[in-house]
Amino acid sequence: MFDVDKWQEIFSTIKKNKLRTFLTGFSVAWGIFMLIILLGSGKGLQNGIETQFKQDAVNSIWLFPGQTSIPYQGFTLGRRIRFTNEDFDEIIKTVDGIEHISSRYFFGGSGTVSYKNQFGSFNVISCHPDNLFIENAKVEEGRFLNELDIKKYRKVASIGVPVAKALFKDGENPIGEHIKINNILFKIVGIFSDPNERDMNRVFIPVSTAQKVFGGSNRINRITLTTTVPVEQSEKMTEQMRANLAKRHHFDIDDKKAVYINNTLKEFQQFQNLFLGIRIFVWIIGIGTIIAGIVGVSNIMMIVVKERTKEIGIRKAIGATPGSVVGLIMMESILITGFAGYLGLVFGVGLLELISSNMPSTDFFRNPEVDFRVAVSATALLVISGALAGLVPATKAARIKPIVALRDE
Repeated sequence: MFDVDKWQEIFSTIKKNKLRTFLTGFSVAWGIFMLIILLGSGKGLQNGIETQFKQDAVNSIWLFPGQTSIPYQGFTLGRRIRFTNEDFDEIIKTVDGIEHISSRYFFGGSGTVSYKNQFGSFNVISCHPDNLFIENAKVEEGRFLNELDIKKYRKVASIGVPVAKALFKDGENPIGEHIKINNILFKIVGIFSDPNERDMNRVFIPVSTAQKVFGGSNRINRITLTTTVPVEQSEKMTEQMRANLAKRHHFDIDDKKAVYINNTLKEFQQFQNLFLGIRIFVWIIGIGTIIAGIVGVSNIMMIVVKERTKEIGIRKAIGATPGSVVGLIMMESILITGFAGYLGLVFGVGLLELISSNMPSTDFFRNPEVDFRVAVSATALLVISGALAGLVPATKAARIKPIVALRDE
């Protein structure tokens, strides 16, 4: 039941000690404010890094041929490793846990793409159909490359949205039209976009067609795959692939420079663990600051109890229960910490919103924000903190004997 007299007494006490109450509340507000700012900044940093990873599938593994750096079975160091279609097929046959896989062949002179009188310099990439999923791209019109395109060496292409806008300026539908890549005609079968605003200035063509048309024979320059297995098992996959390639190309399995393998899944997990550590650290700092504020509130309430010893004695002498005395002290404590903490929470969230709306997003920092659950947790923390801050002085007040209190000067 709402007790008007109690609240009037609480506000009267606060009014008499404005500066003391303000300084005490400020320490709590500052603790919550710093907690929100640190958590929001950490989230902004995490968003930036995750955006970098999500430009491609976060569960991807990339294989690049390199140069041997260790002599092996009569082969000298410095020998270049060259991937072939057979390497690609062997990985599919022998390695478990592959979700999507694609190879690439880079041919000289790629980049000049034309349609009638329109020209542009774009990145022309030969690949397999699964490359759509590895790149985290999305088909907007038509289709992407398919297996028949690979098997029948079709001269087809899927182009990015910016490529379509650059070459087809009169509103003409690109699907079914022919563009020239290195003066060779390719039929457009689809238009794709990239949700992360990268890799859109690209033209994808079948890897088999590029090998045949541009003199690639059976050579490939890169193998990329995604996996459905956990991080630990993905490491075993990379070891197995390195062992297979070492056997096929005759290099030492410990020669890391012969074949470079980039396990994005492992790196992403490492960053996730790093940010988990940062969040824990931030919570420790924030809670430590809040605890300092709580100690301040508790000390102030102890002073309040001492100042009001005689008053508490009179209350108990005329029939006030220990529970009512405890409730009075704790209500005042919860009011100070709750109100001050709420202000800190509001100012913290407001500053993050201001930063988010005015600061341009970068590759490593974007959209600083605080999760709703964090706000709820902070609010609960405030209530608990206020109760704890008032518990000790309230208990002390409840133990005051009326006769002793009445003698207090």
